[in-house]
Parts: sequence; C-alpha cells; structure tokens
Amino acid sequence: VQLVESGGGLVQAGGSLRLSCAASGRIFSINNMGWYRQAPGKQRELVAVINIGGGSTNYADSVKGRFTISRDNAKNTMYLQMNSLKPEDTAVYYCNAWAYNDFAPHDYWGQGTQVTVSS
Repeated sequence: VQLVESGGGLVQAGGSLRLSCAASGRIFSINNMGWYRQAPGKQRELVAVINIGGGSTNYADSVKGRFTISRDNAKNTMYLQMNSLKPEDTAVYYCNAWAYNDFAPHDYWGQGTQVTVSS
C-alpha cells in the first residue's frame, strides 16, 4: 500500500485547508485510516481516525469541532478538512492506513505534508 498526501501549505490563523491522502497498491486490504501530526520537538500524535465504511470517526480533543475526516472509497482517497486553524495546528501531517494482508496486520504511512498556520 502506498499513501501520498497533498494539500498542505501556509495559511493564516482562522483559515482553512483540505488535506488529501491517495492510496494505491493493495487497497483492498485497507481497513481503518487516520491522520496524525508531528510538530517540531514533539511526538507524533493522532488527529483523527475513520473506519473502513466511513461511518465511524474519532478526533483528538484539540481538533474536535474544527476538523472533519472523511473517505471516498471509490476514489481510494481520504480527506481532512481543517477549519478555524490555529498556530498550534502547525505540524507535518501524516496519512496512516491499517491493513491486513499476507496473513498479518500492517501499518502504512505517507511521506507527510507540511501545514503552517501563521498568527
């Protein structure tokens, strides 16, 4: 499974960005997907997760009410709509996919996309 993120950039506080994560390869094996972020000097943290059908989602408390995770399985793409962005949202955002293939679970990661929110 290969994951490619896009949509990051520089935005002012209060603005919006939409991240995309395109999956390819053994996509039939993908189950849950999620977005994580890592700010300089900090550990990678969970932002949001979504189940295989898109009907169940969970968010970090810090982004609840501002971010929305979704997925379009027909397009093999996951999204993160980020509204009301704050400077503390500045980080590299990573796409993650949990898959089961070759009789074992696997965690896949994208290369990351930078999000910078200026005050």
